[in-house]
Amino acid sequence: MNIEINNFGENLLNRPSGREAFLMAKAYILKDIKPSEEIVLDFDKIKVMTPSWLDEFIMGIKSEFNNGLNYVNIENPSVKASLKTVLA
Repeated sequence: MNIEINNFGENLLNRPSGREAFLMAKAYILKDIKPSEEIVLDFDKIKVMTPSWLDEFIMGIKSEFNNGLNYVNIENPSVKASLKTVLA
């Protein structure tokens, strides 16, 4: 399953909005996901992202689903740095 992160905005800046984005994804995007289906987070068109936003989103997914996570279009420096911080 592919989740286009830019559906939640281009500037993803704080923990509350990251939590809100996860809850929206859980309710509308991830509601029918199969346990064996990989989740791909696509960061195309993201301008700014903070580790706090990403932490809320990724940790929400990890706490609710046992699916594998993959990340694409991570060339943006703020996305790269946020991923490095959150996944460290």
